[in-house]
Amino acid sequence: MEQVVVYSTGCPRCKILEKKLTEKGISFTENNSVEEMLELGIMEVPVLQIGGERLNFSQAVQWANNQ
Repeated sequence: MEQVVVYSTGCPRCKILEKKLTEKGISFTENNSVEEMLELGIMEVPVLQIGGERLNFSQAVQWANNQ
């Protein structure tokens, strides 16, 4: 599986996504660097990055549900 990164600030939606990934047994790295998020153009969280693809919250939950 490609590297999975959750860009998160610890917000409620971030915690929901992280819980979903954990329940599905999906290993991920959490990145909470606001500076890095801004450099990447991430303006809302959570963002799930799988390899080079970035998914917003709704897309990320759907992706996790399909795993």
